[in-house]
Amino acid sequence: MQLFYNPDITESTTQFSFEREESKHIVKVLRKSTGDVLHITNGNGWLFTAEVAIPNINKCVVTIISKTEQPKRHYNLHLAVAPTKMNDRYEWFLEKATEIGIDSITPIICDHSERKIIKLERFEKILQSAMKQSLSCYMPRLNEAISFKDFIKQDFSDALFIAHCEETDRKSLKQQLNPKQNITILIGPEGDFSTKEIELALKNKFIPVTLGETRLRTETAAIVACHSVAFTNEV
Repeated sequence: MQLFYNPDITESTTQFSFEREESKHIVKVLRKSTGDVLHITNGNGWLFTAEVAIPNINKCVVTIISKTEQPKRHYNLHLAVAPTKMNDRYEWFLEKATEIGIDSITPIICDHSERKIIKLERFEKILQSAMKQSLSCYMPRLNEAISFKDFIKQDFSDALFIAHCEETDRKSLKQQLNPKQNITILIGPEGDFSTKEIELALKNKFIPVTLGETRLRTETAAIVACHSVAFTNEV
């Protein structure tokens, strides 16, 4: 099944048209014609089945013939991850985390961050592509970049963890996780969180954790954390 994405579709939509780029792909590349079936999600959990009504390469019109709501996961995962120096590594993290299962992502700018300019538009496209590839109907929320200090001041009701590399008292993340939790995990930049940032996180009730015996890159650590949560919640 090939999945298309259109955030403007709602449960009450009966007919709509794709923009030119996707219309051209549907008609010219996939060679869809009148009556052919397409599968579409709005990223909010709904899967729509539609028939092509007007196969125009500039404005392909489809009619919704059925809809189903994909069950939500029994947990909510928010990863706050510092941008990596090489942009493609962060994009890899976004892609794989979406495939594994994540609800929201916040780029956090830390004391040791080398990259502080974030192109959210490019990141959104990565998330869309990964959502469609994995046949998920839930689009992860990508938040605006924020400084570590401002992020940590927010009110959280989640289970809170900070993964860092300092040789202090840290617990194993996998031993701290429980199924059906709402979780926020902080992952630092190359060079790790600063000592001041770690102390600030602990004052704000974040539990210090380790992700294993070896030192991981930022994007690898984020994926390990993401998979650990998903694995804990497997039925």
